[in-house]
Amino acid sequence: MVTDQQVRRLFKVSNTEKTRETAAAKAGMDVKTARKYLRARRLPSEMKVERYWRTRKDRFEEVWPEIAEQLQRNPGLEAKTIFAELQRKYPEQFTEGQLRTLQRKVKRWRATGGPAQEVYFAQEHHAGELCESDSPTSAISRSLLVGRHFRICSITLC
Repeated sequence: MVTDQQVRRLFKVSNTEKTRETAAAKAGMDVKTARKYLRARRLPSEMKVERYWRTRKDRFEEVWPEIAEQLQRNPGLEAKTIFAELQRKYPEQFTEGQLRTLQRKVKRWRATGGPAQEVYFAQEHHAGELCESDSPTSAISRSLLVGRHFRICSITLC
């Protein structure tokens, strides 16, 4: 995998070097790869095409209604627990390598069709802008200092 940084270096070095082979070697890539990027004059990140199709059959497609029902009943259920139950219920159908796939599906379900998330608004605190004061009036609040009584007042900066 060639990085954007390597291709940038290739573009820079190809202007000063006599051959593509030397420029490719200095950029740390194969000559064919260098030729590809020199022709395109684009970075790898610019050439990447988003894939919208599946590369494998969805193994959880048949049992997803059952999983969704379990998640509806108990939204806090972890994918690992569901996966262990599926392995027990359908032996030989699910392998350990498919746990991560189920975790992604459960995460996607929680984000799109799961229970509503609690909404909160972040609070910004600016030091010294607000304060709270407390001046108790009970007898305990008076303090004796060198024969004189003082009232205690508590101020807290928020």
